[in-house]
This record gives sequence, C-alpha cells and structure tokens, in this order.
Amino acid sequence: MEKKARLLYVEDDATLSFVTKDNLELRGYSVDFCEDGVKALEMINSTIYDLCILDVMLPKMDGFTLAGKIREQNSDIPILFLTARSAMEDRIFGLQLGADDYITKPFSIEELSLKIEVFLRRSKIISQHEVRPAILTIGHFTFDPANQQLTSKNDNHQLTYRECELLKLLADRTGQIVKREEILMKVWENDQYFSSRSLDVFISRLRKLLRSDPSICIENIHNIGYRLRIDR
Repeated sequence: MEKKARLLYVEDDATLSFVTKDNLELRGYSVDFCEDGVKALEMINSTIYDLCILDVMLPKMDGFTLAGKIREQNSDIPILFLTARSAMEDRIFGLQLGADDYITKPFSIEELSLKIEVFLRRSKIISQHEVRPAILTIGHFTFDPANQQLTSKNDNHQLTYRECELLKLLADRTGQIVKREEILMKVWENDQYFSSRSLDVFISRLRKLLRSDPSICIENIHNIGYRLRIDR
C-alpha cells in the first residue's frame, strides 16, 4: 500500500481543528493533532513527520517559538503557519524563523491541501518516479538538490524545500538574470504580493548560508529579478 504523508497539526480552536483534521484525513493524510506548543514539541521529538501545520496563537508555547525550536532540530521538514494575524510584519517574521508558507484564517481546505501537496511533491510519498537531480558545484559548496543539502569543508546545511528549489533555479542559470515573476511561478506557484515579499526573505536566507564563500553573490537586479554570480 502507498504510504500516507504524516502531518503534525497544532491548533487550539476545537471546532476548526476537528473540521480541518477530519477533512485532511478524508484526503488521505495521516494527521496527529495536539492543542498546545509544548505537547507539539514532545511529539516532534518522538515521531517523524512529513510536514507541520502550526497555529501562531497557541497556549504554553506560541507557534513562532515552536517553529524556531523545530528548525533547531530539523531544517528539512516543511512548516505551514495558520493564523488570524494578517500583519505583514508577523508573516515575514515567521518566514525568517524558517517557516515555508502562511495561510490566513479563514481558509478553505482546498487551499490548505494544495499547499501541503506543493511541499510533499518531491517526497516519495507523493511520487516514486522523480528523476534525481544532478549534484551541483557552487563556489566551494557542493549542492545536492535530491537530499536538499548544501555542503563544503566547513559547512553542512540541510535546506528547506523552498530554499532548495530557489537555489536550484538560480544555480541552473548561474550568471543569468532570473526574473522575479518566473521565480515566483516556479517556486511559489503564484505571483501575489506576499509571495514576492517571501521571495526576498528566502534570498536573504540563501545569502547567509553562502556567505562563507566571498566569491558567491546573489545579485538583486532592481525591478527585474536575481542573478547568481560566482567570481572566480
């Protein structure tokens, strides 16, 4: 039998959580649910999950703090925030902590399911026949997209799904400008305003990961896009 994707869902709204969990299970996911951040961290420490869905306003430990602790242990697992807080500053802060995306309440189960599928697409749970991407060299780094790893003699980084997809797109076109619209449609699958802001955050995250090699530069081409340049 095909293995189900196992999700951790953390939400303190009893009505919303019942409906969401039930609908996700009807769509074939295995869902572990809890109501507070402390319990969620215990579950993360004892169980392997394919994706985490976190409310921001949680008892005992808020979603932002929980996401930070998850990222300290696992930089690979996708994290989606569910929140009634629509302020851009809150959403950007969540991305800077290492979240992969946001859904603002109220949301449709179809929207949530589509976003989940985006982050599971590379997994064997979703596809057993995906071609393994080639290992790339970026400056003194070795980039393994299949395992979402960026390594060098002194650095070893496990990338998130979107960090990996973004870096691969730029690396495949080293020395060429990649337009913002193309990046957004290929990596975020939309070109909405928040996704555009999210792209800037992820570019900043990649720059930090690559900064140990001064020959590597991700250039911001004003109002056009980005270019990965390696000065040899």
